[in-house]
Formats: sequence, structure tokens, C-alpha cells
Amino acid sequence: MCGILGTIPATDHSQFKQSLDTLEHRGPDDYGIETLNNSISLGHRRLSILDLSAKGHQPMQNEDKRYTVVFNGEIYNFLELKEELRAKGHSFSSISDTEVLLKAYIEWGEECVLKFNGMWAFAIWDNEDKRLFLSRDRFGKKPLFYAIEDGKFIFASEMKAIYPFLKHVEISEDFHWMKRNILAYETTDKCLIKGIKRFPPGYNAVFKEGELHTYRYWNTLDHLVEVPKTYEEQVEHFRYLFLDSCKLRMRSDVPIGTALSGGLDSSATIAAMAYLSGHNESYAEDWQHAFVASFPGTPMDESHYAKMVTDHLGIKATFIDINPLQHWNKLEEYFYLFEDLYITSPIPMIMTYQAVKQNGVTVTLDGHGADELISGYAQITEALWDSKFNIKNIKDILNTYEGTLNKSDQFESLNHLKFYTNYMVKKVAKKLLGKEHISRDAKHPNFKKLDNLTKYLYAIFHEKTLPTLLRNYDRYAMINSVEIRMPFMDHRIVSFVNSLPYTSKLGDGYTKKLIRDAIDPYLPKEVTWRKSKIGFTSPIVDWMQNDLKEWFADTTHTKSFLESELVIDPQELQSRIMSIVNGENNNFVFAQRCWTDLTPHIWEKSILDRDHSFN
Repeated sequence: MCGILGTIPATDHSQFKQSLDTLEHRGPDDYGIETLNNSISLGHRRLSILDLSAKGHQPMQNEDKRYTVVFNGEIYNFLELKEELRAKGHSFSSISDTEVLLKAYIEWGEECVLKFNGMWAFAIWDNEDKRLFLSRDRFGKKPLFYAIEDGKFIFASEMKAIYPFLKHVEISEDFHWMKRNILAYETTDKCLIKGIKRFPPGYNAVFKEGELHTYRYWNTLDHLVEVPKTYEEQVEHFRYLFLDSCKLRMRSDVPIGTALSGGLDSSATIAAMAYLSGHNESYAEDWQHAFVASFPGTPMDESHYAKMVTDHLGIKATFIDINPLQHWNKLEEYFYLFEDLYITSPIPMIMTYQAVKQNGVTVTLDGHGADELISGYAQITEALWDSKFNIKNIKDILNTYEGTLNKSDQFESLNHLKFYTNYMVKKVAKKLLGKEHISRDAKHPNFKKLDNLTKYLYAIFHEKTLPTLLRNYDRYAMINSVEIRMPFMDHRIVSFVNSLPYTSKLGDGYTKKLIRDAIDPYLPKEVTWRKSKIGFTSPIVDWMQNDLKEWFADTTHTKSFLESELVIDPQELQSRIMSIVNGENNNFVFAQRCWTDLTPHIWEKSILDRDHSFN
């Protein structure tokens, strides 16, 4: 897990080093720079996880120095691939996955990525053909950006490493669209900064003779599988895949742990780790580290559920009381490091992974991806269309949805009849008007075969909610030099679950039915079969009315806020924020919207007002 940077043609060493060092948080353990015949500069900031010796140093070259790689990520199945490559005559001088990746490219060319089980963004320079190969993992767990400025091609793990190469750091023409569509832009090439583009997930590219050619190498719809006929067999197969995914992701030469919320997904992950360890299948000796964010006295606190899990498994947990005042003075620095916009404050997540690092842990296995894959959000109501007007199924779906809602005066209650009627009227209208745009892959033959719920889950997993969360958690963790691994996002699991009918994902009053049945033997029943869902977010109403009351009031009355061109109608936003601050409105969704509308102002101060030029 690292930070990478490259330029074609090469860049002055001093300037290149300055740019590379903006990524130091991603790799504080080591750095390397290679300049090859003035053709290219390649840089790497290293977070040492596999092969802690100097043999894992990057940029890494093969024996005859034709190929040079810079790599951010992990190839979890590197041991299996290493044996396969040895059988083909390759030798290895390190125990790193980086060398396996490089030899895999030499052996299989660009199709090597289809053999990888992992997360990555990497670049391989062919010094003979003067050709650069770029790749980003299937689902976009590792970031990659690029720009072309004055004939120079620049790529990097984060935008901040590209800023110094730009004539001006200014908002892009897409900024205001992105501000309105925070959950929709991550899988596009759009960026908040003019001149920078996102490299898309599931894509490869070749840069040669000044031209960049990108192509898509992965589409989950091309990799759907035959699934067992009975639900019981499906549960067994899912359990096998999930345990194997955790086993691969427990390979580490440094201590590993987990960020445990007390929800089903993170609890399932730590329970699987405990099971594997007990059966001597773990690749990590030091893994019993659970970190729990706590929001005492707020509706967002799930720490008591997390304690049930750690007590059940006999694992000691570190509980982190999230006090925003401890970190709020660093907010602008965090926004600079985070780079993008989002609907909630980054403080709780950054504090959690800071505690992870401070306690000597460098890698966590977390439960991200399960909600979007197996129906954990409001999208479960899309199964209403699949119910075919079956009253029993309709009631089950609505009861299931209602069970996920937070029972608090900060959230609204659900009227079943009204909700169902509104849903069906809107659904029929969209279909009749041809306005039901679900996914960019809607014309794929296999997409058309999916049931309605699975279509929506496919979209939020591959294109909307999840890609945004993956970006966020990459930043939250890497700000603290911590790597997150995600067992639910093993591509084998993704292909399997997308091949299942909606009835395997929810039913009998429960979301994520498949996970619950698969993990039930390893968890306390109170956690496995808990229906309510909170999600890991900031208790924004409580903060605005208590700890951060003065900050919100002061900020929205400053001249810079009232004159900001990035905020739509600052005075109106000021009024909305003060209605929360003064206790006139306690609605969580309303308060979160206020925060979302305020963030462009904080982002502006953090990035546009900063000097990014070379010294």
C-alpha cells in the first residue's frame, strides 16, 4: 500500500521529489525515484506490509532492467501465482507481491490483471518499446489520477501530487455538477480540479508516443456464474468464498486488525478471522486488534453491539470516543488530504484509523461492500417491483425496510401504504416515459436478465455509492498510513452474488439474508439477527447543537463564507444551519444536507487557497 507518481518525459529530480513527498502519508517507510533516459520519471512512497526488507523497494526492475514497476495495492493470491510462474521458469529474489506482479506481466502481458485477486493501481514502463502500461483494479479500491500539461503526461495516486505541474489550480467546469452529484462522479473521469482526470476502475491503458489509449478489461456482467439451485447450497458456497477471501487477506508481515462498528458486515469479518485463526489457516500471527468508534449519548452509537462481538470471540477491543473538538482545528488539513467532497464529516473515520496506527496496526480487514452487494440500504425497496403484486412478499419487503430505519426523533417513520403507492406510481411513470436510467451497462444482455433489485444493487456497487465509499476509506486510512482490505469485495464473491436472485439477498424480515445465514454459527444472535441499521457517520445534529455550535455559527457569519462563489446562496444556507444550531430543527437528513452544502467552502479554503507550486 503506497503512493505512486510518474511523468513522461522525465522531470527535474528536485521538483519530482517535492511532488512525490505530497504522498508521504501513503508511504512513510521508504521512497524511491528512477529516471530512465530522460524518457520517464517514476516515484514510489512505500508503506511496508509484505517483505519488509530492502528487496521490496520500488520502483522495482526485472533482471535485465527492461521493465520497471511502481505499484500501490496488494495481490492477495501472490503465493499461488508465484508457484505458477516458477513452473514457467521464473525466479524470484524477494518475498514481495510486487515482484510477482512484475513477473506476471512479463509472462502474460496485459491479461495478467485477470489473474490477480487484489486491489491495485500500478504502472509498468517498457524501456525497450518506450511504452507505459497502467492498470486500476476491478472495482476502484486504489486511486489513480492523470493529467497532460504542456505535453507532459503525469499520473499519481492523489491529485495533490499533480497540482504542482498545473499552471493554475482551479475548479473544473464540472465542479458544480459534481457538488450536486456527490455519489455519482467517482466512476467518471471528472475531477474537481481543472485539467485532472480520474482513471476509471476496471480499466487498463497504454501510453505511447504522446497518446493514451484506455480500455475496459473487467465487467462483472461478463463473469456471472452458475449458482447452486437451493438456497442452503448458496449459503454454503458463499461461506466458503468469504472464508477463503478473509484467509487470503490475512497474509501480512505486519500486525493486522479490524475497524469494528458492531454492524453485521464488520462483525462477520472479525468472526471469520477468529474462525480461521482457530483452525490454523491464518497467514497472520498478530491479528487480534479490534477498533470501535463510539459516539456516547447519540443515536449513532453502536459500540455496545461491537462489545458483544469481541466478548463472544474473546478479543480485546480498543474503544475510541469520537470527540470532534480534539481534531476540528485540523479540519482544513484533512480536507486537503481528502481532496474530494462528501456528505459527512471525515473526523470520526480519520480518528478511528489514527487509533489503529497509534496502536501498532498497519492493516485492517473491514466489512465494506456488503451493503451495496447484498442489499443493506433503501434500495431493498426495489424488490417491490420483483414481488409481482404478491401481498405477502410486499409486506415482507416493507417490514424488512422498516426494520433498517433508525428509531429516533431525528428520523421519520414509515407509512407502508403511502410508501408502496408512491413507489409504484413513480416506477410505472419512469418506465412509460423511458426515463429509468439505472446503469451505464443497461444494454448488456446479462444486465437485462437480472431482477430489478439486483440491477439497482449492481449500479450502486459498481457506479454510485460504493465507489465513493471506497475512495473515502482509502483516504481516511491512508491519511494515517493504514491499509484497508475488504473481504466482501473479492471478485469471486461479486460475480457469485450478482448471479443470485433477490430472494437470496433479503427475506423473512431481514436484509443481507445470505450473510446472516452464512455467518450465524460464529456470531452472537443479537448481532447476526439485528434488524436496525445506522451506518458509520457523524452525529451531525448533536455536534451542531453542542460541541461545534460556536464553530458553525462563526463560520457561516464570516466574510469569506458569505462571499464564496462555491456555495449556492450562502445567506440561505446560513439560515438553515442556524435553525439546527438553535434547536429549531432536529432532522438528521436536513442537517447532513447543510453540512454537504457547506463543504465546498471548507474545500475552497483547504485547496484553492493553498500554494501548490514548486519551491
